[in-house]
Amino acid sequence: MTDKQNDTNDKSIEIQFEREKLKKTMGESTPEPEIVKKEFVPNFFPTYRISRRFYPLPIIIVIFCAGFLAYVTYVLAGVQIEGGYVSEEEHGIAAGLINGLIFVGIAAISSFIIIFLVKKGGIDVLKYIFGFSFGLLGFILTLFFGGIIIFLLFLYLPEIFITSYIISSYILLFGTGVFTIFIIYRYFTTKSILTKNLIILYISLLTGAFFGILMPLWTTLAILIGISLWDIFAVKSKRGPIKEMIDIASQNSLSDDLTEEELQEKIDSGEMIYDTSKLEIGIGDLAFYSMLTSAALIITGSLIVMILTTIAIMIGTGITIQGLKKNKILPGLPISIFLGISTMLLSWYIVSIL
Repeated sequence: MTDKQNDTNDKSIEIQFEREKLKKTMGESTPEPEIVKKEFVPNFFPTYRISRRFYPLPIIIVIFCAGFLAYVTYVLAGVQIEGGYVSEEEHGIAAGLINGLIFVGIAAISSFIIIFLVKKGGIDVLKYIFGFSFGLLGFILTLFFGGIIIFLLFLYLPEIFITSYIISSYILLFGTGVFTIFIIYRYFTTKSILTKNLIILYISLLTGAFFGILMPLWTTLAILIGISLWDIFAVKSKRGPIKEMIDIASQNSLSDDLTEEELQEKIDSGEMIYDTSKLEIGIGDLAFYSMLTSAALIITGSLIVMILTTIAIMIGTGITIQGLKKNKILPGLPISIFLGISTMLLSWYIVSIL
């Protein structure tokens, strides 16, 4: 290479350097990442659909409705039953751990059975599974809490109204059956997102309130921590049942004929991000959020602790939503539940020493 060539190369480098410097001086910014829309899961999946900016709304509604039901049942009606397979009163923390393991184990086994049935019978099998689950939970829990409300209404009335109470109980039984059939029919036939959202909220708050009053402290913590860890595996692992279910249910329409691997590379590099303007919050997430806050109210007896726990859950959900820009799906429980439990225990301690 001659000296003349070296001079030419040096000048080229200098010109390139000056160009880069000029771009920075003029404030030239990096291009905005391309937004990739996600394929939403089928309409019959039990998810609450909402715009991102309103995501706290269903969480607040389900938490405070569940908390009200739990308070009415546990405090006003005096229904205080210790749930779980092993008594905490007799065996303490060990009982809570055992109860948590049993509960999470049943949930895990059920998930794999469902995936097996879907692979054998197709995605429509889920309609029957969801329909049966909604029917069972809706009927039992509506009957339970409806009975509590009727009991409280007649509690302070004279004995002459005892006949009316018995008649009301039969009406409740018949009405609950009709109502349960109605909501299942509406859920699987309506195209209204609002109707489906209301049904999701209803089942979630009943489930959260029921477990919130039923499970003692250590069992509650063990269930919530265990199911959150399971949620991570179920959603993020290649063999996770929730991930498999979503993959089977959704059809990927990738931008510019990209493969899923190529799309993920562009997402990781920042060239693309997922659209998070619309969200889907799972019925399980709402149920366990309200279980934790209902338990916080019942166990600690403090509305302040419940409110602080609710705020922590919403912050955790916000953090999870931010992560959705780079992930097609994320487990909704871990961050929110861990923040919620930490806040509950810390605020409970602070309130108790004040």
